[in-house]
Amino acid sequence: MEAFTAGLISLDDALSTILARISPVSETEILPLTAAPGRITAETVISPLNVPPFDNSAMDGYAVRLADVQAGKPLPVAGKAFAGAPFNGTWPAGSCIRIMTGAPMPPGADAVVMQEETRQAGDAIEITATVQTGQNIRRVGDDIMQGASVLSSGVRLGAAELPLLASLGIANVKVWRRPRVAIFSTGDELQPVGQPLAAGQIYDTNRFAVHLMLDKLGCEVIDLGIIVDDQTALRAAFRQADSQADVVISSGGVSVGEADYTKKMLEELGEITFWKLAIKPGKPFAFGRLHHSWFCGLPGNPVSAALTFYQLVQPLLTKLSGQQGPALPPRQRVKVATPLKKTPGRLDFQRGRLVHNAHGELEVHSTGPQGSHVFSSFSQANCFIVLERSRGNVEVGEWVEVEPFNHLLEG
Repeated sequence: MEAFTAGLISLDDALSTILARISPVSETEILPLTAAPGRITAETVISPLNVPPFDNSAMDGYAVRLADVQAGKPLPVAGKAFAGAPFNGTWPAGSCIRIMTGAPMPPGADAVVMQEETRQAGDAIEITATVQTGQNIRRVGDDIMQGASVLSSGVRLGAAELPLLASLGIANVKVWRRPRVAIFSTGDELQPVGQPLAAGQIYDTNRFAVHLMLDKLGCEVIDLGIIVDDQTALRAAFRQADSQADVVISSGGVSVGEADYTKKMLEELGEITFWKLAIKPGKPFAFGRLHHSWFCGLPGNPVSAALTFYQLVQPLLTKLSGQQGPALPPRQRVKVATPLKKTPGRLDFQRGRLVHNAHGELEVHSTGPQGSHVFSSFSQANCFIVLERSRGNVEVGEWVEVEPFNHLLEG
């Protein structure tokens, strides 16, 4: 098995290496729309019908034939058309049809005159504006033509996509199966949330945070809990996770301490692609392959764990799930409104808050202490301030790159 490399790998190289090795899941399932929120389409969806399925009125008003429209000549109202109740009677020449939004157009109608452009003249109406052929008519297939592609493969289904499918009468959709992810934490100092702490113990917040993010990504989570610092217990956990999951994620145990057994287990049970990253926080992140699954080892510090999950594990799982498109939002350049401390050497992700200043311009503020143990700064942040490896301290008014949080870190 590969030994751990002593060098640091850049974030870009790490991400490129991961994505080059990952292939999307190949299994699919067919689900009713009600069970499909957050799932990823596994085929192109073709419209089985035209939308709208018939010519209909875009306004409340009057359907007319242009040959009947003459300046100053009132048009008697010969009938009414409503959505779901079309006009089916005889339409005499020289008259109009009262029509409501969404109602089918009477045969022979050339236009709809909105009611604001008419005035009552007894049982007739007078048109007060110029009438053009086709005005205020929604033509059959204006929105979607029968046989057109409405969703491509690899689209995450949400509140915009699922009602669209429902409007086409599509009751079921083929999706990729959800990625299965096994998670566990390592360390004798960890205690589950809700249990009393003994001397020297801390709460296992990393696994809790990872579970929440996996839920948002639509993964099936296999939670193996906290594994004590014991090689036999850790070996058993790795083997169980590897047998059940596509991806195994551990938190802690990938640093350089004497009790960090995770590296030893990986050398024994799998292949390590890289271990140390040239980023801050998040240097001790491990990526590799077990017999049946991919492995991601998150650092033990909570901010480091969240950052490396966001920057590396999220894109991995996005590709694994079959979803197309970038996992991370584009970065943008803004001016910084607070001084930032930075030592050259590693790409630095500091927690920040994007706000509009008094002039309406976007600027970014630090959320305070940036230590890898200070997770409270995440609750105030809405972006990462991304500082280049070679950069030092940053003064107020300098330009910096920021990466707004996506749904994974938003409330």
